[in-house]
Amino acid sequence: MNNNEIESIVREVLNRTSGSQDALAPEKLTAANGGLVQTTMPLALAVKLIGRIEEKAAEWGMRVVTAVSDASGRPVAVHCMDGAYMGSFDVALNKTYTSIAFQMSTAELGALSRPGESLYGIQFTNEGRIVIFGGGEVLKREGVIVGALGVSGGSAKQDTDLAAYGKSIFEEVITCL
Repeated sequence: MNNNEIESIVREVLNRTSGSQDALAPEKLTAANGGLVQTTMPLALAVKLIGRIEEKAAEWGMRVVTAVSDASGRPVAVHCMDGAYMGSFDVALNKTYTSIAFQMSTAELGALSRPGESLYGIQFTNEGRIVIFGGGEVLKREGVIVGALGVSGGSAKQDTDLAAYGKSIFEEVITCL
């Protein structure tokens, strides 16, 4: 049996056991160097979402860095608008990491990590990758986490609002692919 025959058999078995497939279904398989991998956040979707967020940022007079990760927190795409702060690159990536790691927005985590709250001090864990101010959002499809979004470059409120906008249009962007 050659690799194409094996790949065909694997696809058929997975389609039978996992139900329907769509462009973002966790069971979507993508050819990789070592075989097949499951894709939760296709590059085309991440780039399309970032483009829409950048349009809104420009409308609002912002220059931001926007990052999108997959469900495991692995970065899929990062865009830096011209004039965005250099430091916003790591912040945007860490917002996606934080949102995936704790399955909530960074703004929500921020509220839980205030002095006297149950998660006070959490930002000092995970080798400093935890962000406790707004701009990070979990991205879900039909209740399933498929990735995360991180926006950095404005005030905490601006980043929070822009990331919330990105989350609100996510399903619309999926249907545009």
